Amino acid sequence: MKKLALVTVSLIVSAACAPEKNQNPAPVKTSIVGTWKLITGITIKDNDTIITDYTKDQEMIKIINDTHFAFLMHDKNTSNDSTAVFAAGGGPYTIEDNIYTEYLEYCNYRAWENNSFSFEYSIHNDTLTTIGVEKIDKIGVNHINMEKLVRLK
Repeated sequence: MKKLALVTVSLIVSAACAPEKNQNPAPVKTSIVGTWKLITGITIKDNDTIITDYTKDQEMIKIINDTHFAFLMHDKNTSNDSTAVFAAGGGPYTIEDNIYTEYLEYCNYRAWENNSFSFEYSIHNDTLTTIGVEKIDKIGVNHINMEKLVRLK
């Protein structure tokens, strides 16, 4: 009789401590989550290749959390004249295998909004490398974009 009571109490305690089936699991953090600084960008359109060193005249960071990304870019020109450059945007993203897809909901260049861009990505140590096509027919954008970013600590 004591054994039966002990087994019954054990089952009740186990059931009470078990997680509910309806609980939402915590988002899985991927290694892409973090704050990244763009080091170099390469844009290829037709036979033209433009390499941009983001450590000299401009800088950009990309912040990626569990559900969204955002980027902020500005030149290192400290004046407020017409040569000053600033770009920002963001939205949700998805990852499937090694494909990172950004859904650009917000952008100061409004014609870029409501478009998605998919990139193959790889991470080695603290370096994120992406490559993909950015295409927006209505404004004539169609190029390959490659970026190399380092994780900020």
